[in-house]
Order: sequence, then structure tokens, then C-alpha cells
Amino acid sequence: MADFARSANPHVQAQLDRLSKLSPAGDRLGLERIAALLERLGRPQDRLPPVFHVAGTNGKGSVCAFLRAGLEAAGHEVHVFTSPHLVRFNERIRIAGRLIEDDRLAALLDEVLDVSAEIKPSFFEVTTALALLAFARTPAGACILEVGLGGRLDATNIVERPAVCGIAGLGIDHQSFLGDDLLSIAREKAGIAKRGVPLVFLDYPEDVATVIADAGEAAGATLFPAQRRWHYGVAEGCIEYRDEQGALLVPLPVLEGPHQIANCALALAMLRHQTALEIPLSALEQMPTEATWPARFQRLRPGPLAGEAATWVDGAHNPEAASALAETLSGHGPMHLVLGILANKDAGAIIGALAPYALSLSFVPVADHPHFDPKELAERFGGRTAPSLAGALADLPAPRLIAGSLYLAGEALAENGELPD
Repeated sequence: MADFARSANPHVQAQLDRLSKLSPAGDRLGLERIAALLERLGRPQDRLPPVFHVAGTNGKGSVCAFLRAGLEAAGHEVHVFTSPHLVRFNERIRIAGRLIEDDRLAALLDEVLDVSAEIKPSFFEVTTALALLAFARTPAGACILEVGLGGRLDATNIVERPAVCGIAGLGIDHQSFLGDDLLSIAREKAGIAKRGVPLVFLDYPEDVATVIADAGEAAGATLFPAQRRWHYGVAEGCIEYRDEQGALLVPLPVLEGPHQIANCALALAMLRHQTALEIPLSALEQMPTEATWPARFQRLRPGPLAGEAATWVDGAHNPEAASALAETLSGHGPMHLVLGILANKDAGAIIGALAPYALSLSFVPVADHPHFDPKELAERFGGRTAPSLAGALADLPAPRLIAGSLYLAGEALAENGELPD
């Protein structure tokens, strides 16, 4: 799926246009191109501060947000590389705590593309190389890398010796690249494991956990599975956490939904099981309430799109994410749902998970992306169609929820004037 990056800055847009002409459309896995590209750029991956590497189908972005909050609370400046962006390309690259500025982004794109021609790297590979180059040139205390797709053959897996690796929630997505079953997907995610590096992961069904453990052991990683080497639960309105170092209570996350408790606990375990940086207890206690991550059950401010009506947006775009969102809605009560779903997703499973919490269903297109025809979805599942988000919300009473695609979530934030920062 192409990224369709756009920029209001003409210098950045000129480089993005150049990138679109150079790179083949769509995703491509493999480490050969990113290795060749980084070799020409002086191997910036060898000059990074301690790296926190996060894989997973769902929740990995939230885990990165919790890690950043904990590391910054400990006094460390943090580089962060995540994907995709919601509104601006710049969101993917945070240098020492701040989103990359347009002038620097344009210059780095130019530099990377100048050495890329016959390598023909993908959009994501160029973006990864750009981020690593920027991170290597700016001092910081830590670096967080979110896997783009899979793990074993993802461009971020070029980093040879991270401080710790983590695997978040697993589910069925990107089957054409990762396989049609959860075991194949788990095996690909576990491919980020490295010799002598802690591999921290959540509690999965036994067969999935065995696949991850086998892959981690084959790589020589030190395994830290949840509810075996570390434990978490909810007690006294807090996350109750314990491991071999002891027990602690931290506040529940500000990010809403029961699944965010697991994401926060995973970040906590990653910070506890790495040895590169000192993380005081006070920073771990701050982490759950300081983490922010846009379009995760985010309530929109009053604005051009939302008006004054209570409106939420969530990027749930696959069955597992939709199930997590449904669990969140079970605690909030039903809402009027506005959904746009990409053509390569399981629309039936997404809508099936959310429909029990729908006061009504409205289906909209996802601009600039191949998507399910709203009319087809309305005929299959009931509901109405609208030509746009604004059209869907125009006469829809509160409470309303926009979901089904991260790209649609980004469109909602942009139209309401809420740019992630």
C-alpha cells in the first residue's frame, strides 16, 4: 500500500515527488536495499544511542509512546521513528524530542535520494535511512524504532545490537507479506530478536508463545514473556507490576481502553529489562499519565469538523484493533459510527466487532486510497453513506466515532485543525 505522502512545504514536496518517481509503489521486504543504502551514507545505524525496537500487529505505536514518556521522564532526550503518519510526513521522525522541521527534512531527503538511484529503495526504506541518518547526527539519550511491517525483513531490523526488543499485540494483517495464520505472523515479528538482547513480549496463546520463544532462542536472545518472567494486572486502580527486581504500582494510562494497560505494561517491562540506561522509579510512575498518541480513542476538540458535538477518532483498521476499540466502547456506551475501510482489510470482521456498539452506521470513502465502496458496505451491513466525513457528521448527533482506517483518522484530525505535534 503506497503512503501517499504530501507536504505543504514546497521543498519537502519536491523531494517527495522525486521519491515517488524513484521508488516502486507498494511495500517490499528485505534487508539488501536498506543495507546498501546505509553503507553509502556511512552506516549511521552504528552511531545510534541505545535502541528500543518494537514490533507487533497492534499497539506498537502506543508502546513507543509509553517508552518515550518513560525515557523523557527519566531525563533522556529521545529520537523516535514511527509509521505511518496521520497528517504530516514529519510525524514519522522525532529528533531529540521534536518533530523534524521541514528544511531539515527536505535536505535529508535530498541527501538520501542522491545516493539511491540504482538501488531503487522503497518509500519506507528511504524514510528509515533518513531517520537513522538524522538520529546519528544529533546527540540523544535513547532511540525508539517502530517496525514498519513484520520484523525479520523490515528495514528497521538493520540495527544489529538494540538495547531491548519488544513485541506488542499480534493479529492477522498484511497477509500477502507475513502469511495467513497467526503462527507465521508471530514468527516474522520475532525476527527482531538478537543475540544477547532482551526480547520482551506479551502473553499469547501457547502455540504462538512457543513460536516466539523458539525464534528468540534460535537468535540467542534472552526471553522475557509476560506472566512468566514478568507479571501485570490491575489492583487498587493502578497497574500492579512485578518481576525479579520487585513489585511496583503505577497509575492507569491516560490513553483509554483496556488494551492500553497491556501496552503500558510491555513498555514498563522493556524499560525494566534493559541495562543501557538508568530509569528511576519516579519516571516509571510518570510514564502512564504522560504518554500521548494521536487517533487512539482521541476526543476531538470543538472545531471545523467536529463542531461542538462530542466526537472521537480511532485508527482501528484490522479485526484485532476493532475488537480492542469495541472493548473500549463497552465502557463508554454506544456511539454513532462513521467508518471508512481500505480495500485490503477485512471489512466484515472490523464492522462485526464494532456494530454491537453502534447507534448507527455511516460509511465514507478514504480519500486517495483504494477503499471499500461505501454503498457496498451499507448494503451488506445496513446504514447509510456519505461522500465525506463532513457530510457524514453534518446531521449526526453526538456521541460520534470516526474509525476504520488510520488514513481516515488523519483526515479527521487535519479537517478539525488538530495536527499531531
